[in-house]
Amino acid sequence: MHGSKYIIFGLILNSAIICAQFSTKGMLTIGAMTGNNIPKNWSKYQSIIGYIPTLSLKKEMPTQGLLDFEWGYRLQKDYSGDSLYNTIEKPYRLWARYSNEKLEARLGLQKIIFGPTQILRPLSWFDTFDVKDPAGETNGVEAFRLKWFPSNNISVWSWFIQNELDTQSYGGRAEISSSFGEFGFTLHLDPLNSKKMIGQPGVPINNSHTRTAIDYRYDGFIGFWNESALIKSKNEEILLSSIGADYTLPVANGILIMAETMSISTKNETQNYSGIMASFPIGIMHAAMYISQFDWSEEKSYHYFRWSSTFDSYSLNMILSLNPKRNQYNIPENALPKSLSGFGAGIQFMFIYNH
Repeated sequence: MHGSKYIIFGLILNSAIICAQFSTKGMLTIGAMTGNNIPKNWSKYQSIIGYIPTLSLKKEMPTQGLLDFEWGYRLQKDYSGDSLYNTIEKPYRLWARYSNEKLEARLGLQKIIFGPTQILRPLSWFDTFDVKDPAGETNGVEAFRLKWFPSNNISVWSWFIQNELDTQSYGGRAEISSSFGEFGFTLHLDPLNSKKMIGQPGVPINNSHTRTAIDYRYDGFIGFWNESALIKSKNEEILLSSIGADYTLPVANGILIMAETMSISTKNETQNYSGIMASFPIGIMHAAMYISQFDWSEEKSYHYFRWSSTFDSYSLNMILSLNPKRNQYNIPENALPKSLSGFGAGIQFMFIYNH
């Protein structure tokens, strides 16, 4: 698949450069944070600077179709005090796509995300999206994905995904929209015998396995949704099930309140999680968001508040968080991430510029 990406890139670039629409954009992120739970021999101040430049080509086809291409590259440096401790330089997106009214085919490093949940996300199988991230970034996967739209209320997906060990997993999804709500049915087969972390909570599984899932969302007086997934291998069987609801209070510009709960059941134990969120706009440019998450089995809670001010091309974000400290985990401290984010009480400022 790696070779095919560059072949397709060359073909599209060669055919599109004469008459294609060409565009560039980028996202610059600068952040600084401090907290009260500092790793030994590390600074109490950390900062990041990151940039994702993106190049796009688009060409209308004579057959009422669209051929387009996107390339993005992620550059990021993480500092503890004035010392560089982590560097990221890797492709962020690299895909080519053909689409028309009934079909979309996309090949390359791309985002694959589905499911109605927002916080707990048991169907976070191929993405790293986190509603708490003001930049809205997510990692991509090397894949070929095909979408077919036989009617306005039905879509059928299929995909082949290549992992870092050059083995393929594959699956598909059907989405149906009706007056009773929106339904999704998903199947994925992964033949690789290696450890993987599945879903937003990071459920580990060590063998080749099959994932089946059903999800549902209904928007009425309140919004209601459900995601349930069964992960089955030769030696393991894991059931993830979540429900959630939201409602907009008719106060000021509207206050969105949301709650989700999820259980993870295995042969030996059941773990339960909950999350609540409130978000509300303040005037035209400002917004606030509050999220609390609870791990009932481990008796841990995580709290997050963000104030965002958004202007034409940039936003300013202040984030307050309160999380368990490092010594509250049954993991050696040197095995935990060195980032201040996610441990103890912290404050973070983030500047995001889009051009």
